[in-house]
Amino acid sequence: MDIGAIFLILTLALLVGLYVGRPIFQSTSKAVKALEPDLELQDHRRSTLLAERDRLLTALQELDFDNALGKIPEEDYPVQRAELLAQAAMALRELDELQGGQADAATEDRIEQAVAARRADAIASRAPARDADELEAMIASRRKERQEKSAGFCPKCGRPVSKSDKFCARCGATL
Repeated sequence: MDIGAIFLILTLALLVGLYVGRPIFQSTSKAVKALEPDLELQDHRRSTLLAERDRLLTALQELDFDNALGKIPEEDYPVQRAELLAQAAMALRELDELQGGQADAATEDRIEQAVAARRADAIASRAPARDADELEAMIASRRKERQEKSAGFCPKCGRPVSKSDKFCARCGATL
C-alpha cells in the first residue's frame, strides 16, 4: 500500500467515527441548550425592566418640565408624580431582585438622583442660541469670500472658474 491509500483509509475512519459519535455530542449540547431558555428569559425580563425604568425616568423628567412650563394643573402634578415614582420604585425593586440584590429602602431617592442627572445632562447639552445679528454677519462674510473666489463660468462648458484661472480645468478653453 502506498501512503495515499493510508491517508484515505484514516480519513474515512475519522468520518465514520464522527458520524457514529454524533449522538454523544448532541446529547451534551442539548443539556446546555436546556439551560439557555431560563437564562434567555432572565435576560429578556432584565431588558424589559431596564426599558421600563428608562421610560419612567423620561416620563418623570417630562412631567417636571411640563410642570415648570405650566402645562399641568398644580393639583394634578403631585398625584401624577407620586404615581410615576411608585411605578419606577416597583420596577427598580424587581430589577434588584432579578439581579440578586436586595431592594433598597431609598429607591425613590435613586430615581430622583437619576432624574436630576438626566435633567442636568439635558441642560448641559443645549447649545447656546446665537443672535440673529451674529448669524447675519457670518452669512455675509461667507458670501463675500465666495464672491472673491469666483470669477464666473467657463463660456465653453459652463463650469465655475476662479479669478486666477487662465484656462478651464474641465475643457481647457482659454478664459
